[in-house]
Amino acid sequence: MARDELPAPASTTPLRDYLDRPARGATENYLVVPRSLAQSMPLRWQQVFTGLLADLHDAYAHLSWPEYAVVPSRWEALVDLDEEQLAAAGFLADLGPDGELVFRDAADNPVSDPGHHRVLAPVDDPLPPASAGRIEPRPASPL
Repeated sequence: MARDELPAPASTTPLRDYLDRPARGATENYLVVPRSLAQSMPLRWQQVFTGLLADLHDAYAHLSWPEYAVVPSRWEALVDLDEEQLAAAGFLADLGPDGELVFRDAADNPVSDPGHHRVLAPVDDPLPPASAGRIEPRPASPL
C-alpha cells in the first residue's frame, strides 16, 4: 500500500458479513447457538458471550419475544425421508396406480423428480444436550 493510500475501512456490519457466508447454525433470519457447546467454551469466552447476550436482551426488552422451537434439520432428498419427516416437511408419499411411490406436496401436486427434490427435513440432533455436561472444544486450526 502506498503512503498516500488509506486503509480500507472496517466493515460496519461484521455480524451480517460473517453470517451471510455459510456459518453453522445461521439461517437468513436466525442464529442458533447450541447451549451444550456454548456452555463448554472456556470461561472467558462464556463471560464475554453472557455480556453480549445481556446487552442484546436489554436493548430489545421492549419487544414481545415469542418462544422458539428449534428443530434440528438437514437438506435431504424426498426419497430418503420416512413418513414423519415427509409430513413435517409438508409432503406425503402414496402408491400410484402402477405400484410406484408418488410424492405430493401440501397442495396435493405430484413432485416430478423426487430423487432430486431436496427439502429441509427434521433429523435426530447430532449434538449433545445441555445436560450432557462439558464437551471438550477443539482448538481452531492455525491460520
